[in-house]
Amino acid sequence: MSDVPATMKVAVLYGIHDIRIEERPVPRPAPDEVLIRVASVGTCGSDVHYYEHGRIGDFVVEQPLVLGHEPSGVVVARGSDARRHEIGARVALEPGVPCSVCGECKAGRYNLCPRMRFFGTPPIDGAFCGYVVLREDFAHPVPDALSDDAAGLLEPLSVGVWASRKSRIAPGSRVLITGAGPIGLVATQTARAFGASEVVVTDVNPRRLEVAEELGATGTIDVSRENLADAGFTPDVLLECSGVPAAAGQAIRTVARAGRVVLIGMGGDEIPLPLAHVQNFELEVTGTFRYANTWPTAIALAASGEVDLDRLVTHRFGLDEVEQALTIAGKDDSVIKAVVRA
Repeated sequence: MSDVPATMKVAVLYGIHDIRIEERPVPRPAPDEVLIRVASVGTCGSDVHYYEHGRIGDFVVEQPLVLGHEPSGVVVARGSDARRHEIGARVALEPGVPCSVCGECKAGRYNLCPRMRFFGTPPIDGAFCGYVVLREDFAHPVPDALSDDAAGLLEPLSVGVWASRKSRIAPGSRVLITGAGPIGLVATQTARAFGASEVVVTDVNPRRLEVAEELGATGTIDVSRENLADAGFTPDVLLECSGVPAAAGQAIRTVARAGRVVLIGMGGDEIPLPLAHVQNFELEVTGTFRYANTWPTAIALAASGEVDLDRLVTHRFGLDEVEQALTIAGKDDSVIKAVVRA
């Protein structure tokens, strides 16, 4: 690690609306880890929620925390047993490292590992910093065709891949996506890549609906002007990305018989479930929690051009400007995705 500095700049959340820029020692990789110089980190709604509220459900910021879980970077050092990556390799970081020995991990559901260590989730520090360490098998090589920003945004794309798998989207599927935020927009592209013939996206922001059409939506509905129930679209699959309880309840009522509902957005703790519709139409309703084994597919979709991640990036900030990156969406409705360049 002779070429690696001793210290690095870090943006640390101390409490609600309290981010401080500090110097910390650069971490040293464990035997099975690599040290990665961070290149780009996407900001996520969960980062904003921690900044605004200091908690998400049971996850509470009780000590200083580094946010950021959508990073890309370059391998600059390896632990004694790490052999997968050459020094200088560009990688996308899968930010959740499971225990690999529990029942969920052994069943292939490592996203449900109760001992998951996930970047930027209390008490695990994230990537709004100069360097991070990661178990080598969770650092995924990326081709030169992907920019540093796009490589970081493979994380939200993995959410879209996981949701499309959970909903069993296939050629000919008719898909309704509620919410045209970053997750809704990657879900739109992923659904088309999985073969959906119709993808209709709803939102209250006309600019985001325009981007949804640009990225492959076959139709859009501005639900601030038109009632979804009157739109006449009956999907086989609903991907609920808005996190708005009322929007979810209304959208479920449009789903066809034997359809699938995947709840992705995190808003209220409860939604009004139209139980009669769910039972009479035998709908499958499921949640999603992160993802598992999605990175190879996400990389292939982005590298092939089937998914355009760079189009989502509307604002860029430096590491000294993390607070601005987390607050810009509340000031500018043109924001889709803000990234932090480390």
